Amino acid sequence: MSQINIPILDLKSQYQGIKDEIQAAVNQVLESGQFILGPVVQAFETDVANYLGVKHAIGVNSGTDALVIGLRAMGILPGDEVITTPFSFFATAESISLVGAKPVFVDIRPDTFNIDPNLIEAAITPKTKAIMPVHLYGNPAAMAQILAIAAKHKLKVIEDCAQAFGATYHGDCVGCSCDQAAKESLTGRYVGSMGHVGAFSFFPTKNLGAYGDGGLITTNDDEIADMARMLRVHGAKERYKNLMLGYNSRLDAMQAAILQVKLRHIDDWNSKRRWVAENYSRLLADVEGVIAPVSSAGHVFHQYTVRLVGCDRDRVKQTLMDAGIGAMVYYPIPQDKLPIYLGEYPANPVSDQLGQEVLSLPMWPELSLTQIQQVASCLQKVLQ
Repeated sequence: MSQINIPILDLKSQYQGIKDEIQAAVNQVLESGQFILGPVVQAFETDVANYLGVKHAIGVNSGTDALVIGLRAMGILPGDEVITTPFSFFATAESISLVGAKPVFVDIRPDTFNIDPNLIEAAITPKTKAIMPVHLYGNPAAMAQILAIAAKHKLKVIEDCAQAFGATYHGDCVGCSCDQAAKESLTGRYVGSMGHVGAFSFFPTKNLGAYGDGGLITTNDDEIADMARMLRVHGAKERYKNLMLGYNSRLDAMQAAILQVKLRHIDDWNSKRRWVAENYSRLLADVEGVIAPVSSAGHVFHQYTVRLVGCDRDRVKQTLMDAGIGAMVYYPIPQDKLPIYLGEYPANPVSDQLGQEVLSLPMWPELSLTQIQQVASCLQKVLQ
């Protein structure tokens, strides 16, 4: 098989398309001499809040900090329990543990890769204080049902939006028990605008990625916003008047300027990601052993992740890479099976199964149809 050389992600092509805008924005920051918080960060926070339709957007140092600070700002305390999914990057559960709470894992649906809302209520105890759904791979979770459960049990909801900037909810919780009116009231809403808190990552590989670390907390609650703003600057409203133990977690002006440029392009990029996904799904529709991801209206395909059944997933991945095609596994080990938590939780069989089946294919907005065809063709040949 000839060497094709299609990486899992190519950030250089995106940069070339916006190079002049980026350099102008960076130069403006350099000329200003204001590098931490300040007017550039405030301008980005205003723009991104308006885009997402939220009252408050608070820039922080990373997506992990957004989760940690978001949890604390909501009032999650040591000894509390937070329900979440086992099928996510470790930062999801880690953030819960870092505030002294206990992650409680609820298994996922095999079609959406997201937490199964029909299993949540059985996991609620008197110690449960919040639910943390993850919009995995850019696919919105079943928010109408999750919010209904949270309201019934007086729980907070923090959305882990690390992989889903620009994704919108469209009532795609098939078979859920929430009423149609609840779904319709949320239809078209951006992730991060529905729960009490939204937490975003701007890691460079994300749909809206910085050129370094960065994160964002969103909320419509004034008290949560005030608390988050204090926590990101050492727990102080005023310099040298620290009210609590906080963090040094501030979005720097350089990253904010870059993100403000990129925000103007995000709808176009997400649209192109959906186009890439549609073509993958079309080309792989009849390939035996491949289960393509569901494609809801608001999915933004941070990853295009298939399930491979009846074969050795790791062998397929290595064969693709040997042929010059990037492939990654997100995530081979569910969070509840990681060494730090091993043995503490009952089995989550769907997550365990998908950890052995999932494979992410090359995905970025500038992928050409020829490249998509090459990836699909190569995968088909490997599976024959």
